[in-house]
Amino acid sequence: MTTHTRTLEATAADSALKARHAAMWALGDYPAVAREVIPGLGRVLVDACRVTSGQDVLDVAAGTGNAAIPAARTGARVVANDLARELLDVGRRLAADAGVEIAWEQGDAEALAYADGSFDVVLSCVGVMFAPHHQMAADELVRVVRPGGTVGLVSWTPAGFIGRMFAAMKPYAAPPPPGGQPPPLWGDEAHVRELLGDRVEGLVAEKRSLPVPFTRPEDFRAFFKRTYGPTIVTYRGIADDPDKVAALDEALLDLARDHLDADGHMGWEYLLVTARRTTS
Repeated sequence: MTTHTRTLEATAADSALKARHAAMWALGDYPAVAREVIPGLGRVLVDACRVTSGQDVLDVAAGTGNAAIPAARTGARVVANDLARELLDVGRRLAADAGVEIAWEQGDAEALAYADGSFDVVLSCVGVMFAPHHQMAADELVRVVRPGGTVGLVSWTPAGFIGRMFAAMKPYAAPPPPGGQPPPLWGDEAHVRELLGDRVEGLVAEKRSLPVPFTRPEDFRAFFKRTYGPTIVTYRGIADDPDKVAALDEALLDLARDHLDADGHMGWEYLLVTARRTTS
């Protein structure tokens, strides 16, 4: 097999992978997750990045605009980029309702279609962490931010609720693509520092907890089985095995029970990272 043929096959496989990812996030009702579970996370990230009027801002893996819309409210010029066209369509409607202008563009976090140094701020709120090839995605984040500009990330941590949820689903899920890495690794400070390397300076990382609206484990499980693409895909893969379905059902209930405090409230840990691209 020639190098050219191997390259074509790799390109086709990557295109197919990205198509599956886009379809996964279009399943269920991710806009409900953004609206009901994580509505405040985008504002947290925008504030941490100190987005201001007149800046050029890119929201990578933007979904329905959880961070893009509050960024636009500051008066910044915002581009929201995501693989899933269906989520961008919802985002456009939400931005119109909010009275803000945002450029909604379909694209791949691992191959952003922007020139080097195009943006003052490049951010991603629990989005870029799901790109399978972490170093490729990190390289793109740094490439498109201007020297001295800000990179900002919110990612679920491996030891937090969502990290543990992915661990609970792993025995029942399809294997990751070759070279793919687990999304919650973006919530590990050492991993992020390694990804960004010496191309950034002043990196600040802080673990925080997001209060979520679930007070009964059954409510969490039902909501995520209905709305969340990765959960839906996992259950579809074992739909013909009732024992596996029952086992995953119980694993998710156990996870939720473990995270309820004495007052019946739940918090999900995330890592907030900001850094500046070096000027040299």
